[in-house]
Amino acid sequence: MSEAGRVPSPAAPPEVAAAAPDERKGKEPEREKLPPIVSAGAGATAGLDRGSKGQISTFSSFVSTVNQKKEAAENRSSPTHLVFPNIKNVRDLPPICLDVRQKQRISTEASSSEMKAPVLPEPVLPNQPKTMKDFQEDTEKAKSSGDWKAVHDFYLTTFDSFPELNAAFKKDATTSFNTIEDSGINAKFVNAVYDALLNTPQDIQKTVLKGIINSLLREWKGPRTKDDLRAYFILLQNPQFNNTSTYVIYAHLLRQIATLVEADHHFLVHWFKKLSQKRFKQLVERLLQFISLRLFPAKPEEFPPITKCSWWIPSASKVLSLLNTANSLVHPPLIPYTDFYNSTLDHIDLMEEYHTWQSFGNSHSTSASWFWCRPYFHRFSFCQYPFVISIAAKKIIIQRDSEQQMISIARQSLVDKVSRRQRPDMNMLFLNMKVRRTHLVSDSLDELTRKRADLKKKLKVTFVGEAGLDMGGLTKEWFLLLIRQIFHPDYGMFTYHKDSHCHWFSSFKCDNYSEFRLVGILMGLAVYNSITLDIRFPPCCYKKLLSPPIIPSDQNTPVGICSVTTDDLCQIMPELAHGLSELLSYEGNVEEDFYSTFQVFQEEFGIIKSYNLKPGGDKIPVTNQNRKEYVQLYVDFLLNKSIYKQFAAFYYGFHSVCASNALMLLRPEEVEILVCGSPELDMHALQRSTQYDGYAKTDLTIRYFWDVVLGFPLDLQKKLLHFTTGSDRVPVGGMADLNFKISKNETSTNWLPVAHTCFNQLCLPPYKSKKDLKQKLIIGISNSEGFGLE
Repeated sequence: MSEAGRVPSPAAPPEVAAAAPDERKGKEPEREKLPPIVSAGAGATAGLDRGSKGQISTFSSFVSTVNQKKEAAENRSSPTHLVFPNIKNVRDLPPICLDVRQKQRISTEASSSEMKAPVLPEPVLPNQPKTMKDFQEDTEKAKSSGDWKAVHDFYLTTFDSFPELNAAFKKDATTSFNTIEDSGINAKFVNAVYDALLNTPQDIQKTVLKGIINSLLREWKGPRTKDDLRAYFILLQNPQFNNTSTYVIYAHLLRQIATLVEADHHFLVHWFKKLSQKRFKQLVERLLQFISLRLFPAKPEEFPPITKCSWWIPSASKVLSLLNTANSLVHPPLIPYTDFYNSTLDHIDLMEEYHTWQSFGNSHSTSASWFWCRPYFHRFSFCQYPFVISIAAKKIIIQRDSEQQMISIARQSLVDKVSRRQRPDMNMLFLNMKVRRTHLVSDSLDELTRKRADLKKKLKVTFVGEAGLDMGGLTKEWFLLLIRQIFHPDYGMFTYHKDSHCHWFSSFKCDNYSEFRLVGILMGLAVYNSITLDIRFPPCCYKKLLSPPIIPSDQNTPVGICSVTTDDLCQIMPELAHGLSELLSYEGNVEEDFYSTFQVFQEEFGIIKSYNLKPGGDKIPVTNQNRKEYVQLYVDFLLNKSIYKQFAAFYYGFHSVCASNALMLLRPEEVEILVCGSPELDMHALQRSTQYDGYAKTDLTIRYFWDVVLGFPLDLQKKLLHFTTGSDRVPVGGMADLNFKISKNETSTNWLPVAHTCFNQLCLPPYKSKKDLKQKLIIGISNSEGFGLE
């Protein structure tokens, strides 16, 4: 479309119309008057009426235009699904608040490129105005001459409508892109235009925002072509939306994207995953900032009242979920899953969010109207989008949910005692364990079996024949001793794989799997009692532990079974996984050269046993045609079927303690961190939180100690942590939660340091030189198992 042939839509704000060049004489076909985008009222312009440098001037006419359209729409009973949910003949909108119980994200299967998405029509686009080279030359000329007219005209034309956006940025305006994997957008050109935008004069930046308003008003009904989707995709990357003065416009853009139908979301998800890491991260950070500033605005007057824009945060959360899905489809992910955490949410009422989700999270409405109507705004909860909640916040939710269950049980027990006129025993508020050191595993198993109704209570441990109150040290000692004994190779429950440095379940058959249940209970108790366990399970173990996240009501439903691949096997048995990968890529005749069948062999107590991977597997040869099936069945047998009874007992043990809907908020990686701690060490944080007994932090020995430790390579820092705490990982709350203490050991400086792992305490002799301290410390931490209780 030539410049002379384009005029602003009647829906465009007066400022946009005034900004159009005088030479535009042509007429556009008369459009239907547009209904409003749920106006936020006059307050919606509060953040735009500033006029100070770096901000955008007033857009009050935008709001007045929207209000005029609203009045016109009401007179004509306009069919907007957003304002009048009972009107017919409109497209059904997907609910923005999906049910977490349905995984809270678009499934990988549903998002695959083979998905049968409807083929959207390709419209005829205006002529492409400039190439990227032309634009860059115009920009350089403008910087040197100060004449920005050519650049201004480009931005004015490009952002005036969705067709113009596509005309400017499509790789080939004449080519139809029907693949979900290719947006057809020239990403380099988009990046160049946006990178240059923030360095242009203010009138150009205002022009872009006015054009976006114009475009959004025209597209209120939702996209009709893939070009409309491309326009949303392009507009979302606009760096101007980092500025709070643009948030009203940004919110409307987010809402239009959030309310697209599911098939349209699939296109966007696959286009998002093609972004560069830098651009993808910018999108995520911009959305997180938008949510944070809406929750806790630095200047509340910048935004409309929360009652008039309650849809802002849900819309942003929905778009974030699309980015999160895209991130999960890429291997490795574009950014770590922790980059989606919003630490601002640590400061809101998390339990209120959790209870809201519990109350309304099961809604199965097929229409978005229930969400957009104001009486139902309270149904939104951040728990519907758990990827934005940090692991520390999730731990708080899990523990408080458990405490509330415990309090409820204790209250009922007290009522029962009083009703029978019996004296209440305060010990009933705790899970009291009495065990003998010589019969640690059997006594622990018996106690936990008898007190299974008390597993959610605070744990207290007593060793028979030993005096002393459990102030936390005895509990940690019990965990350390029990884990050490159960995971010892001679015990036979778990096999340690040296290549991967992890344990896996022994496939040996036995009559009683109760000890596997004990390990599951231990892991659950560790979560609720803030104990970090020195356990080395592979990541797929935690994926199986959440399959499903809630114990099924039907006892015959399999548990602990999940989809596994050679990547999962590689985390346990890398050599075997490599051999199977070689089989898949082998270019010769598999049947003749390997002579294998659908059968596996395992050694059990010195006896070789065979198992068919499918009925009659011993008679089915592995060929080039069926080798993929063979590898998949082999991996599934090793990681699921051969250890099913062992893992099922382990699963039920863990969930007997941690049974809570809050588990549905967790990723497998987060369960591992709750149990074993985080591998990310920050020794400076440990230094800041360390307590001293007999020393002051300014003493020469202490200064020597931190100079040495901060200069250690990572492996020695981990050994030090393992030596003093029993684990080389950090609790969820960070180093401060370790309660690390350095005590003065009034012994000869020829002695090595001593550690009390149950109390996270290091006893350090007053070494006279840094060299001596370093030498003794390295010897001590390198020649100890990390557990030394005196």
